[in-house]
Amino acid sequence: MTEASAKEPLVLFMPSGKRGRFPVGTPVLEAARKLGVYVESVCGGRATCGRCQIEVQEGNFAKHKIVSSLDHISEKGPKEERYEKIRGLPEGRRLSCSAQILGDLVVDVPQDTVINAQVVRKAASDRVIERNAAIQLCYVEVDEPDMHKPLGDLDRLKVMLEKDWGWKDLLIAPHLIPQVQSILRKGNWGVTAAIHRDMDSSRPFIVGLWPGLKNEAYGVACDIGSTTIAMHLVSLLSGRIVASSGTSNPQIRFGEDLMSRVSYVMMNPDGREAMTKAVREAVNGLIGKVCAEGEVDRHDILDMVFVANPIMHHLFLGIDPTELGQAPFALAVSGALQYWAHELEIDVNRGARLYTLPCIAGHVGADAAGATLAEGPYRQDRMMLLVDVGTNAEIVLGNRQRVVAASSPTGPAFEGAEISSGQRAAPGAIERVRIDPQTLEPKFRVIGVEKWSDEEGFAEAAASVGVTGICGSAIIEVVAEMYLSGLISEDGVVDGAMAERSPRILQNGRTFSYLLHDGEQRITVTQNDIRAIQLAKSALYAGIKLLMEKQGVDHVDTIRFAGAFGSFIDPKYAMVLGLIPDCDLNEVKAVGNAAGTGALMALLNRDHRREIEQTVNRIEKIETALEPNFQQLFVNAMALPNKVDPFPELAKVVTLPERKAPADDGGGDGGGRRRRRSRE
Repeated sequence: MTEASAKEPLVLFMPSGKRGRFPVGTPVLEAARKLGVYVESVCGGRATCGRCQIEVQEGNFAKHKIVSSLDHISEKGPKEERYEKIRGLPEGRRLSCSAQILGDLVVDVPQDTVINAQVVRKAASDRVIERNAAIQLCYVEVDEPDMHKPLGDLDRLKVMLEKDWGWKDLLIAPHLIPQVQSILRKGNWGVTAAIHRDMDSSRPFIVGLWPGLKNEAYGVACDIGSTTIAMHLVSLLSGRIVASSGTSNPQIRFGEDLMSRVSYVMMNPDGREAMTKAVREAVNGLIGKVCAEGEVDRHDILDMVFVANPIMHHLFLGIDPTELGQAPFALAVSGALQYWAHELEIDVNRGARLYTLPCIAGHVGADAAGATLAEGPYRQDRMMLLVDVGTNAEIVLGNRQRVVAASSPTGPAFEGAEISSGQRAAPGAIERVRIDPQTLEPKFRVIGVEKWSDEEGFAEAAASVGVTGICGSAIIEVVAEMYLSGLISEDGVVDGAMAERSPRILQNGRTFSYLLHDGEQRITVTQNDIRAIQLAKSALYAGIKLLMEKQGVDHVDTIRFAGAFGSFIDPKYAMVLGLIPDCDLNEVKAVGNAAGTGALMALLNRDHRREIEQTVNRIEKIETALEPNFQQLFVNAMALPNKVDPFPELAKVVTLPERKAPADDGGGDGGGRRRRRSRE
């Protein structure tokens, strides 16, 4: 450090903690820029946009060896006073473009939601998304035409964007070129340009141009699931989530599960086009919905980030997904992609860009990449299991040393399909179940009704929605509760001998079932239902165990359930069932739509795009079907909770039944399971 620089004032920015020395008279905004501290500004230091607000902290900050004082910052100048008079400044706030450094300072960058918000807080945690959006708004005042300087209007605009904002070698979206002259004249030569700096080309693009000062731009983060499409509308300048909404994926009419949609494409010549059109129309409808809710013009949307499973990803982009329907499950493209949104018929600003996260493998998609970005197993030392339970479960396991991923074909049983009384989660569906181990009597809760079924007033409250079936979360709970109460053996066989204790044990030929509710809709849990759940949970658990073997670990430190279904699973019952491996229950958490959170992170900070692109390249993809040990792991996982794996953490909170030999269920399964065990 030179003697001159040592005498220069020391400036510390909070909460980032970045610090540096700057000459007296340096604007605070310029100091922030040089240190890489995010302070928003649109007007280019003219003190008109008001987005660069800061606060000076007073006091002796011994830890940082700084004495900070209001005397160490310049007094308000005429521009700042004019802004305060017209727009108002909260007490203690200054405009960093006008305020100059006179001495040592501790500067706080306020974390408001409207002006200069640097964070978006995720409901499930206090996650901070530091912002570095791909879009920047830049106001400039362009020189008027001069007969002696025959430079074109667009070229003079570029000159000012370089002079005021440092943008060199700018490209421009072709649709804007015919509009440049009229926009400049309408703005009396003062215009706001939107610069997009995350293109395939390293050169930044002018993607939007408005007369005068444009003080807001929006982005969309969207997760296209096979059942539901979820969307956030976000201010790219403040980071505020303006509106969030979801809608059902209209492709369901072509097939409930992914493979049936691939089959539809294979069987119908125009099947791919029909499904692509349907999902794009749904996305456009959802954009209209969030914009109406947030009172935003959809043409102010300038950037978009999408995640989806591989088949949804391909169909949304207009790619035939047929190859994903058969081995070796080849993706047409696995890397991140960039489009002009209008190329995909998305009705937003003509210059809006659209980015898709990379896919990890043939059936581990951009949604799993988004969830991986959001939860960050690769950012920590502990071994994290991230699992998204759906028709096709996506599993990621790892830490900062190594991350492995796989998909496991769980089938639609957890979503209510293949279950005799199963249904999707909707009003009238049973969502929670408890069985008294002494009386074997059940009680349950129904979606849309606050009371449990054994509480006074339940029947009246349930009359409007009915008791119509059983959804995924309750399917897990009822099978686990039947096991804990001794109704089924560890091999999943309903014990017919229990019929002596309860009239709810019903005989169906050579098998037995459990009567959960006897009403207008008779809801039973049959032996076949239990088998379907065992097959689904075994596929998932075997996939997880395979990844654990690849990692060389016999336990995981923390588990994250992603996806809508994961939000409703009770971790204790998931473990009793043997859906997930043993783990401290305090370390098992539902993280909601983590894929959507990952999309949001990539929208608000382009560095996250590079982060997940590099991470996906390092993730090792395991194809479960090719692993010789998968079948044995699957067989072991058919038992509740597992034939060979211990569950010491679970045993601390749940009394697991004594292992008992199954009664003959009359089918091949029961006898086959016992014979297999005797050979083992």
